[in-house]
Amino acid sequence: MKVRLPQGMGGGPGNMNQMIKQAQKMQEDMATLQAELDAKEYNVSAGGGMVKISILGSKEVKAIEISPALLDPEEVEDLQDILVAAVNEAIKTVETENQSEMSKLTGNISMPGLF
Repeated sequence: MKVRLPQGMGGGPGNMNQMIKQAQKMQEDMATLQAELDAKEYNVSAGGGMVKISILGSKEVKAIEISPALLDPEEVEDLQDILVAAVNEAIKTVETENQSEMSKLTGNISMPGLF
């Protein structure tokens, strides 16, 4: 008795070559997308806009802008706390955006070792 595989399943070496080509294409597309995401710039603020951070998709902080109102020597601890919050928010923004864009490309497929 012969077993029939569903369309697209089996098919011998030709089908395997097609799958390999598709995987290679996806890898190339992912590398291109990652380069685009790394170059993208995000602007995030914290402390009601008192601290603004410009960060690249590669998580490199490009600039930090601090409101003069936070430069009071008695407000140093507040400034430190707001800076930590702003940097963490900037990194979270980048990671969320990167993950969202990669999911669009991969269709939420998880392939350990590839991405």
